[in-house]
Amino acid sequence: MTRLGETLAAYQARDPAARSKLEIFLLYPGVHATIYHRIAHFLYCHHLKFLARFVSQWSRFWTGIEIHPGAKIGRRFVIDHGMGIVIGETAEVGDDCLIYHGVTLGGTGKDQGKRHPTLGNNVMVSAGAKVLGPFKVGDNSRIASNAVVLSEIPPDATAVGVPARVVRIAGEKVNFASSVDQIHITDPLQKELQAITSRLEFVEQLLEEQSHGSHD
Repeated sequence: MTRLGETLAAYQARDPAARSKLEIFLLYPGVHATIYHRIAHFLYCHHLKFLARFVSQWSRFWTGIEIHPGAKIGRRFVIDHGMGIVIGETAEVGDDCLIYHGVTLGGTGKDQGKRHPTLGNNVMVSAGAKVLGPFKVGDNSRIASNAVVLSEIPPDATAVGVPARVVRIAGEKVNFASSVDQIHITDPLQKELQAITSRLEFVEQLLEEQSHGSHD
């Protein structure tokens, strides 16, 4: 019950549309998916894998969220909307993580053993993002919408693009519970292109001035 109370409070902190803990408990599919997963994971760890998969499949049918019974989920896990989320068998999700609809925490093939990602604490994965492979996404990191992450992400960083590129958030404390922003994310490639464009415009202007000077 303590964990459930923590989860409901986390939803209230991160969703401005949430009016009460009762509403969240009764109507939010992310909460239902997490509760079902706790049951399925218990059964999975006690070698009742058929029953575990049965609970998992029922949860998928009921919520639109697929979490393999073997996945490890931390405390205060928040799933916003949730439809289309897939979390693989060896995936691990730390405490205070926030995941949006359409996210996949998946593998890249049919390898045995650890083949799905590990999310650290306080990680945000935005809508439609794919995190594929047995690597870690560091604490306090965030994955931009529709990014495809194929390699490790350091702590306190942002991953943007396909394939994802990393931008450090140097010296800035990140608190996604009070400030959740999926769109105002710096893209390093865009900044480089803007710098190149500015330089090109400067060179063109310089050549034009020289051309006018030679005619005079």
